[in-house]
Amino acid sequence: MTLDFVKMTGAGNDFILADNRDGRVHLTREQVARLCHRQFGIGADGLMLLVPALDGAADWAWQFWNSDGSDAEMCGNGARCFARYVQRVTGWSRPDMTFTTAAGIIRATFDGDRVTVTLTRPHSLRLGEAVPTSQGELEVSSLNTGVPHAVTFVPDADRAMVQSLGAELRWHDHFKPRGTNVNFAQLLGPGAIRVRTYERGIEGETLACGTGVSASALVAAAQHGFPSPVRVQVQSGDQLEVAFTRRNGDFDDVRLTGPATFVFEGRIRL
Repeated sequence: MTLDFVKMTGAGNDFILADNRDGRVHLTREQVARLCHRQFGIGADGLMLLVPALDGAADWAWQFWNSDGSDAEMCGNGARCFARYVQRVTGWSRPDMTFTTAAGIIRATFDGDRVTVTLTRPHSLRLGEAVPTSQGELEVSSLNTGVPHAVTFVPDADRAMVQSLGAELRWHDHFKPRGTNVNFAQLLGPGAIRVRTYERGIEGETLACGTGVSASALVAAAQHGFPSPVRVQVQSGDQLEVAFTRRNGDFDDVRLTGPATFVFEGRIRL
């Protein structure tokens, strides 16, 4: 069987996307991992299939996997790419659309190659907890923005121990049973941060993480009083924007804006 696919990137977070509205594509975890492998496959941080929204609650739905073949509830950069992909393959002409994910229904709006996605309502905010690590006690905040994220502020993102300390926190007892994504955030100035992310399911640093950027921006708002929107520089050099509403200490209407770019398309034998 062959798979027709499109490769896309959202601020350096890259994805394989394919149309499965007819239900003919059935991928195993091993096939997903091979397709996402950067030496033996197409290469990507994740893979998405477009499928019908059978319950009628949204316009479309996706199936989403991390690059290791594990299921993923949500991905902010992936959501922007998915929306533009659906727009392209279906001829979608409305200025917005909705699609169902394992985290809930996502709404996307379009402005050229930039897309804004409204994330599901964040929850489980915990601020400034002391977490013991091999580097000593670390102040870590956490928040679920569709998937769980830990956020720690660092004086210099360039010097952050993203791979080693990120892996340690990802599997830390504090975040059992499923672990967490880990973000190292640097304050750049009023309303601006830089973020580097160790992603669960990829088990390494990615050039951008939309839900991680969103979690970091919201924690910056909670801990440092940043107003909406927050500008976020990611490791690829791109800039994302996180807007939100805050009521009685809770966050709502979280909107992530950034690029969603087509890279190439092709066909591969499974």
